[in-house]
Amino acid sequence: MQIKSIYRGAHISAFKAREVTREIQGLPVAAALDVLAFTPRKAAGLIAKTLKSAVANAENNNNLRADRLVVQEATVGEGPTMKRFQPKARGSAGPIRKRTSHIRIILTDEIEIKTRRKPKKAPGKKTAKPAAKKKASAPAAAPAAEAPAPAPAAVEETPAPTETPAAAPEQQSTQE
Repeated sequence: MQIKSIYRGAHISAFKAREVTREIQGLPVAAALDVLAFTPRKAAGLIAKTLKSAVANAENNNNLRADRLVVQEATVGEGPTMKRFQPKARGSAGPIRKRTSHIRIILTDEIEIKTRRKPKKAPGKKTAKPAAKKKASAPAAAPAAEAPAPAPAAVEETPAPTETPAAAPEQQSTQE
């Protein structure tokens, strides 16, 4: 079910308020309120007020629990602009535009709440990746005179660095 709340005529430009609404889209209500509480912008207070109104609408009108709600959409549209003028030099006037906006928030309980954190791994379990690195480092320790043992099919590596300097002087002598 979708629950909507609209704050019309907010005294802030839509451009400034959109920056904050992008941050809360798709978040659970509790997380969105936390983000807004720690955002140091005027728009954060106005959007938090609208979000709390939407939560109150969901609880009182539709008997929904706030912990299951997710911000489906948070948009800001331009409202009417009040036009004023500031006197300037030599009898001219400079325009002042006092912009307003309409903040609309839509909550839903149909979207699953997804956490952004990855689950922690058990401390006793090890992955297979470090074991593969140990096997790959063993052929590099072989002496330069002997041919290295063929590498397993699963591990693809370049030749050991000890072999390349020995080949370099031979190439230089053939060029002379």
